[in-house]
Amino acid sequence: MDPILVQIGPIAIRWYGVLIALGVVAGGAWGVREARRRGLDPDALLDMAPWLVLGALVGARLVFVATSPGAVFGPGSTPLDALAIWKGGASIHGGVLGVVVATWLYARAKRLNMWAYLDLMTPAGAIGIIGGRLGNIMNGSDTTGRLTRWPIGVTWPEPGQDTFGAFGRVVFGDDLWSGYRGICNLGADVALAQCTQLGGDIVRGPVHFTQFYGVLVGVLLIPIVWWAFRRSMRPGFAFWHFVLWYSVIRSVIEEPFRDNPLPVRLFVSDGIDGVGVGLFTLTQIVSLALAILAIAMLARIAGSRDPSALDRPQS
Repeated sequence: MDPILVQIGPIAIRWYGVLIALGVVAGGAWGVREARRRGLDPDALLDMAPWLVLGALVGARLVFVATSPGAVFGPGSTPLDALAIWKGGASIHGGVLGVVVATWLYARAKRLNMWAYLDLMTPAGAIGIIGGRLGNIMNGSDTTGRLTRWPIGVTWPEPGQDTFGAFGRVVFGDDLWSGYRGICNLGADVALAQCTQLGGDIVRGPVHFTQFYGVLVGVLLIPIVWWAFRRSMRPGFAFWHFVLWYSVIRSVIEEPFRDNPLPVRLFVSDGIDGVGVGLFTLTQIVSLALAILAIAMLARIAGSRDPSALDRPQS
């Protein structure tokens, strides 16, 4: 697709940011409704929203740069490129971490229960993931899938191909599909800049459509968040279930198929004739640690004796 929705002079409004914002707004409306049901102050949630957005942006960018420096720094880059989040590149894990830090600071200043308000943010997390992964589809090159011979593999159309006719040109612009740069047919661990030097070709598929797999992660999280809200009002219950199941689901249905290898070649088979299934990625390692932490926190919540928390709230 074309990453840019609207270009006004030097200012580019990108699909990625717009779609995430729409997801967060929709999830925020759900969170406000849940705040009223739980007897919490919805105005406090709205008041902290600007700080949450700032925390999410800073955290998402910092973690992305720390874990994917090769995607940011290269020939002609400057240290300021680390701040250029508008060029693409953000970590969902980093965004969650930034939100947690911002909530902790705000809750401490206002004497609020941090975990109770983090629970209210889980709908924005789930729906925001859907928006973010749809934005990845528009960006093309983000969270690229590995090559695969499986029938579910997708070959991205050539740049400028008139796939959606007049409607596509109006909505997505004339530069359709240019965001996807392709992948080396030698395997996911071969950089595009080195592909031809090593005797390979840059192809546009078939690859795992991992951006759509990521959309499914967000979709599956929605009923989990709904269940957690109705299962318990204990502060932190919904939040830690969100962290647990996001880590597990993403590690199973998205990460094994992504072009996100560790420096060590750990995959089942790669390349144009492979199935494109990896064994480990850096995100999976982080997700494992978060899942263990979430289980420990949920056990702590279950063992607490807080008389003000109801185990089974009425809808």
